[in-house]
This record gives sequence, structure tokens and C-alpha cells, in this order.
Amino acid sequence: MLIKICYTSCMKLKTIYLCQNCQFENSKWAGKCPACGAWNSFIEDVISTETLKKERIQRSITTQAATPLSQTNQVFDRFITGLSELDRVLGGGIVPGSLILLGGEPGIGKSTLTLQLCANLTNQGKKILYISGEESIQQISLRAKRLKIRSENLLLLNETLLESILASFKSEKANVIIIDSIQVISSSEIPGLQGGVTQVRACTESLMEYAKSSNTPILIISHVTKSGNLAGPKTLEHLVDTVLYLEGDRYHDLRLVRGIKNRFGATSEVGIFEMTESGLKEISDPSKIFIENRSKNSIGSCLTVTIEGSRPFLVEVQALTNPTHFGYPKRTTSGFDLNRLQLLIATLQKHANLDLSNQDVYVNVVGGMKIKDPAADLAICLALISSFRNKPIALDLVAFGEVGLSGEVRKTAQEGRRLKEGQKWVNQVISPEKIKHLSEINRFLLS
Repeated sequence: MLIKICYTSCMKLKTIYLCQNCQFENSKWAGKCPACGAWNSFIEDVISTETLKKERIQRSITTQAATPLSQTNQVFDRFITGLSELDRVLGGGIVPGSLILLGGEPGIGKSTLTLQLCANLTNQGKKILYISGEESIQQISLRAKRLKIRSENLLLLNETLLESILASFKSEKANVIIIDSIQVISSSEIPGLQGGVTQVRACTESLMEYAKSSNTPILIISHVTKSGNLAGPKTLEHLVDTVLYLEGDRYHDLRLVRGIKNRFGATSEVGIFEMTESGLKEISDPSKIFIENRSKNSIGSCLTVTIEGSRPFLVEVQALTNPTHFGYPKRTTSGFDLNRLQLLIATLQKHANLDLSNQDVYVNVVGGMKIKDPAADLAICLALISSFRNKPIALDLVAFGEVGLSGEVRKTAQEGRRLKEGQKWVNQVISPEKIKHLSEINRFLLS
């Protein structure tokens, strides 16, 4: 212990300030990052210059020989998780030796999804090591009891020290490892506070080295900040192989697993779940969930077909216009881009003779969904006109198409799949082929 204290006192420590948004390093704190322009993004951290030099020298000495591409023909079998929606996002299952990062807001269901994943893998004979630094073993067992999960192959460990965790890896030799969460893991050899930039990155690098060397997949859970980004350094997303986000509104039952990065499959895929008392339930047909409670002859409501990843499904969008009592009308959205709504309102006023200058406008996407697909423009315009003129839209009408600033309705990607999904549920579909310009939109509402 005395030797360690003397070594620490002789270390050359350096205080730096890192931007959490772009990882710009500065010697002094600043209110605005000069690199990315983010405000109040600098956090203080401590690094050791001698430790960095030592690591560089060690890596230069232990350089391995290069391997020819012709000798790298080995194909690994993926671990099927037993959750088809999760397998869809992962690209067919978990690749051995991969490092997966799962992020989401507190209470969104990350631990629940992870425990269900562990239960399915243990049923296949896999040995799972679940390391939790935030919850005790008793707390995890209570959640597992609620989900009716009992298995001898699921091992629980409460530990936050990286050196002890790596030692448990070698002793247990599990097939899959879960880390919950990376923010509470720290190393005694790395300076800096627990959860700091240096600690989080160094611990992730150590986990990555073990995953690649032992061919063991590791799932890391990370929190999300108020701005919606992963807590800790942004470089975490560059270190790992796959980045998954668990999204949804905690006041709704719908949960979406979205793939942001995937080295072993397609990106932007989405898995859809429903939160129930017994855990997360897979939804194979999301269109039915979004439109099953839609009322007949509702004003300001329209269906559209959006595509998330490779799957289309119906979504109901709602709009409400109301005379404003102030000089400046209010525009509010939930699940839709506010700036995009401003463009659509200006286009309607110019090309559809719709005076919304004295109207408060509210747009909502039903079910807690967040739509970024430009094909929803036409449905938003129809819902706005329906609410403004107090005329209902036909219940069996689906609209999709991108609206330009000149009032034209443009074609969107994968129209064939959108038409097939829309006609599966309804009979009448308005697509860019039927309506060319917003000036023609009146006859569709009057018909």
C-alpha cells in the first residue's frame, strides 16, 4: 500500500477540460466549445502523462504480425437471442467477440430487456455473467422473480472495480457477459473520478480487448443524458461494434430498439416491443397497435405509412388548429420536427389558400412514435386542413408523400412497400401519383 501511495504521489497529473459533445480538449474551462459550438459541455478531468507514455511504449513493443486476408475465412455462428425483434436489429443475432452498447433513459426498460435476453440464452445452454454496479444481487433477483426467470446458468455479481471484473471473467469463463452500467465501473490504475471521461473510455477499451481476445460477446449498458446523448464520452460509440438505443415514452407502453451503428448488419433497423407486467412483449404487426383505437370520422386525424429500417407500418398523425389569443401564434409538436411543421404551414398558406397566421397549431404522432420520414408531410397537411375546416377525413384513407416548398407532392422511397402496407389495412390510398400539388388537395377532402 505504501508503494502504491508513493507511486501515485510521483505521478505527473494534468487537469484538462473535455467537451462531452465532440471530445475537444482544452486546458481551461469555457462556456462555449470552440470546435462544435455546444454550450456548457466542458467537464473537468485528470490524466496522467506518464501513464499515457507507458501505454504507448508497451503497445509499440507488443506489436503482432499481420495476417493475410486469404487466411481469415473463419465464419462465426451468431447467438440467436430468442427475441426476433432484437435479432432483427442486431442483424440476425449476437456475433461472438462483439462489443454491444445499449443506451436509454432511466426506467425505459434496459435492465428488463437484458434479463429477458439472459433468460433466452440460458435456455439454450449458454452461461451468462451479469455484473451490476448500480443494483445489488437482491434487487436483480426481485426483478427476475417478477419476470419469472430462474436459471442456474445466470450468474450475478455486484462489482465496480475493473481489475476484479476482469479476474471474474477468467475464472467464470461465461459465454456472454453483461455490464450494468459502464458509468460506475472504474480502474485503480487510471486517474480520474468514477464516471469521468478517462475512466469510462479506459474501462471500455479493456472490455473490448477481452472480448476480442477471448471471442466472448459483451453487452454494455449506458445511460442517456438530458440532451438525449449517451452519457460519458462520445468516443464510446466509436469503440464498440454495435450501438442500440431503447426509445419510447415512459407513459406509453410502446418501446423501440433502434440500431444506430452495426458492424455486422444493417443500420437504422427497429425492433418494436410493448411493455407489460411480465416484461417486454414483441410486436410482430405494429400497424395494428397504432390504428386499433382510432375513432370514426375524427377531425384532424390522418393515417400515413412510415418506414423504419426495412419495415413499413401505419401511424396516425393528429393536428389541431385553434384561434390564437396572442399576437404570435403557437406551434407545438409531439413526435414530429417543429421546423418541418413551420415549412409545411408556410407552404399551405402559399399554395393551398389556408390562412393559419392567426391559428395555434398542434401536431401529435399517436403512440409516442417519433417520425423523421419526409413521407409523412402529406398526411400532416391533410390533418391540418381537416382541423382548420372542421371536416373529417375518411377512416380508410392513407396518405404519404413529401411536400416541397413549391407546393408539389413528390415521390418517396419504397412506394411499393408503402402501398402494399396501406392497402393491407384500408381500401383508399392517396399517394404522390394521385395528388400532384397542394392546390388539388381540396377535392380529396370534399369527395
